[in-house]
Amino acid sequence: MRYFEKISFEQFSKDISDDKKLYDEYTLPRRDTEFAAGYDFKALYDYTVEPGEIKKIPTGIKANMEDNEVLLLVDRSSMGFKYNVRMCNQIGVIDKDYYNNKDNEGHIWIRIQNEGDKPYSVKKGEGMIQGMFMKYLTVDNEESDFNMRNSDY
Repeated sequence: MRYFEKISFEQFSKDISDDKKLYDEYTLPRRDTEFAAGYDFKALYDYTVEPGEIKKIPTGIKANMEDNEVLLLVDRSSMGFKYNVRMCNQIGVIDKDYYNNKDNEGHIWIRIQNEGDKPYSVKKGEGMIQGMFMKYLTVDNEESDFNMRNSDY
């Protein structure tokens, strides 16, 4: 089963704010139309990224998914096309085993850079990135014992 959920209030307090009202009012990512491929992640608060600035932005969201699936985070088209703003890693890759990891519960963050010449502002509740669940394939002759490895998370 794949789904989004909020991080716990305890994690929210560590990462963002101890404002319970803010925690209660933000929403899970959703598609705005029936045929949209991406789930829109909404801004938790107003922010501005100045020209040349890089900013790390919390989402308050974690994601669980099926085996052999990945959540890809991508820019909204207007970010790059209209404003020359993009995620620093271009595409975020959220693996299944990031969900509920011991370090941060799988809290998804983004890091964006403004390479334009004007401030880029996002208001609370506006879409800031989009996420798409995708199936992926692995090689047939993979030789590895994943149970013996320590997780990077």
